[in-house]
Amino acid sequence: MIKNSMYFAKREIYDLIRSLGGQWNDSKKRPIVCIFESNEHKGLYYAVPVGNYEHRDNKAKERIQRYLDLPEDRIESCFYHVGNTTVKSIFFLSDVIPIIDKYIDREYKNYYSNKIHEIKNKELIAELERKLKRILAWEKGKPNYFRQHITDTKNELIKELD
Repeated sequence: MIKNSMYFAKREIYDLIRSLGGQWNDSKKRPIVCIFESNEHKGLYYAVPVGNYEHRDNKAKERIQRYLDLPEDRIESCFYHVGNTTVKSIFFLSDVIPIIDKYIDREYKNYYSNKIHEIKNKELIAELERKLKRILAWEKGKPNYFRQHITDTKNELIKELD
């Protein structure tokens, strides 16, 4: 996987999450963006689902905005981020998943170049990394706090890589 690039994951990663006791109920085939490689194990990455912001109704947009408006010292302020990919997008940071290449189905292609879409906006990247690092630090102190069981999924993927 390439940092800051977008992909579609195979259904098997979501099956793995559920088999480990986590929840993954999103029936949409959302792209994910690889935020960074784990410093715990080479080949283990953290990726977040991305959706089209304009596909949300006003009630959903208001809910997201309430999270974005929370003080930065609250972990919930890191759950979402709004920025541009090929369109105005919502990044579901609290739904982050550990992932390895085996579970990548295909690249998310840029509409114009037909090449893998890579996020190049440095400010957006910095904010996604900041929020994700906070979520992972929270998860480290409270394993499997998030519904997708980040810790159990990470540990299972590390076993697969070894």
